[in-house]
Amino acid sequence: MEKQPASRVVIRVLAVVGCLLLIPVTAVVTSAAKARTADGPNVFFSGGPLVAGDLHRGADPDWGFLDDIQTIELQLADPPRSRRIWATHHDGKLYVWSGYMSTTVGRLWKGWPVDAERDGRAVLRIGGTRYERQLQRITSGPELDGITAAIRDKYPSQLTREGVEAGGSWLFEAAPR
Repeated sequence: MEKQPASRVVIRVLAVVGCLLLIPVTAVVTSAAKARTADGPNVFFSGGPLVAGDLHRGADPDWGFLDDIQTIELQLADPPRSRRIWATHHDGKLYVWSGYMSTTVGRLWKGWPVDAERDGRAVLRIGGTRYERQLQRITSGPELDGITAAIRDKYPSQLTREGVEAGGSWLFEAAPR
């Protein structure tokens, strides 16, 4: 049996490893692309517009039921993609937020707050019901103490009034449209 040069063996091993790595990469890219057209996000990827579920009409509900819900689905009007986010309530109002906004990685990873500040039209889907909302960024004010306390009570968050005022976290009231 003839012995192959080491460089040829290395090239073959790299080709096999490359092909094996291509399988999970292709699966992830395919899943991400497919999720973009789905009705809502999945666990890992943002999704398309929220279309299923009754559209809420009338007065706002008592948002207290959110205490038992960890994540909700949020879709912006522009771009019309949906994602899972945390939400809470305080003094009868609904709030959503995004952390890491003062870091480069956070700004790249979480683009929705910038889009929401530009055009706050949104649809939230909670428990199968869709709510048309207008996201309004809150950067200061006395209500921040109560809102951030409600967030810390519900989630493993260290969000504070100072963090919101400094821009490290972006907080939005999800007001009726």
